[in-house]
Amino acid sequence: MECIDCGNCRQNEPTYYCFAKGQIVINDKYVPSAEKIRDGWKKGHPNYETHRRKQKKSEVEV
Repeated sequence: MECIDCGNCRQNEPTYYCFAKGQIVINDKYVPSAEKIRDGWKKGHPNYETHRRKQKKSEVEV
C-alpha cells in the first residue's frame, strides 16, 4: 500500500478516504479549529443603527 500522494491525509479533517488503502481512515492528528465566530450585524457595531433602520424600512414597505 504505497501512498499515491492524493493529499487527503494532509487536510485537517477528522476522517478521510485513503485511495491507497481503499478505505475511510480516522485522522489521529486532527486538530479542531477555533470556534466559529458569529459574523453579522450586532449591537455595538459602528453602522448597526443605520443598517437596522434600513432593514426595518424595507420590511415595512414590503
